[in-house]
Amino acid sequence: MVHEKVTVSTRKLQWKCVESRVDSKRLYYGRFILAPLMKGQADTLGIAMRRALLGEIEGTCITRAKSDKIPHEYSTIAGIQESIHEILMNLKEILLRSNLYGTCDASICVKGPGYVTAQDIILPPSVAIVDNTQYIANLTEPINLCIELEIERNRGYRIKTRKNFQDGSYPIDAVFMPVRNANHSIHSYANGNEKQEILFIEIWTNGSLTPKEALHEASRNLIDLFIPFLHAEEENFHLENNEHKVPLPLFTFHGKLAKPKKNKKEIALKSIFIDQSELSPRVYNCLKRSNIHTLLDLLNKSQEELMTMKHFRIEDVKHILDILQIEKHSA
Repeated sequence: MVHEKVTVSTRKLQWKCVESRVDSKRLYYGRFILAPLMKGQADTLGIAMRRALLGEIEGTCITRAKSDKIPHEYSTIAGIQESIHEILMNLKEILLRSNLYGTCDASICVKGPGYVTAQDIILPPSVAIVDNTQYIANLTEPINLCIELEIERNRGYRIKTRKNFQDGSYPIDAVFMPVRNANHSIHSYANGNEKQEILFIEIWTNGSLTPKEALHEASRNLIDLFIPFLHAEEENFHLENNEHKVPLPLFTFHGKLAKPKKNKKEIALKSIFIDQSELSPRVYNCLKRSNIHTLLDLLNKSQEELMTMKHFRIEDVKHILDILQIEKHSA
């Protein structure tokens, strides 16, 4: 176990590992700090980092097994103590570490009697076993056990379904999540007249990578997700002199409702509320504040009247025009 004294710099943002330990081959622990942060920033970073640690980091798993001697998943084979289902469940627990991209093949070929463990798996050079002692099966007689395996690197988890089954091969539930758990906590303190925060992050991994590696990969993945926003071109929606105003026809039925068809259409539009249309929450709130509750209310508004509403933008007019045209023809 490693403990370090927590020191906080008030000049620039710094991070440090303050505790690390290896509880077993399948359980690593690390505790990190990031400081100094302004009030509120620690919670923003902590929530994002926890989600990235649990959902954005890739892991490597055995996802499929195949053998000519397996008639079905719940069968038993003479000379093997476990059923095929139990062997598949044991293969699911095998922890792998790799820099693999996509899938690759591996195999087990053992002659009994004796125990079959993770060290009996023949792997490609890009894949390594975290714990060689992980148990797979017990061969009680001098028989051969040969299983072809498929290994995949991915993220999240995958539950086997009927469509995953193929002739002679069986899918294995895959949990591509090397981080077992992640927590964050916040310590607030006063620095003169300013309130600052220290972010503490705790990470438990399954041994296929260290907590420090997990923190690094989660941070990199978060940065990759935000890069498109950094390169996005700014669009100016504050158009001057109304040069590109989108004409929104005044869909009014007054004076045209003498015919029964028009009366039916008015009744239909009056019964369609704006929350039934695909409006963004901001536009929906703008319309509700202006006492616009149905599509008929909206149809009786001109573009100029809509643009006078607070927080309403020119691109909202385009979107509403499309919705009105669709609903008008379908009513």
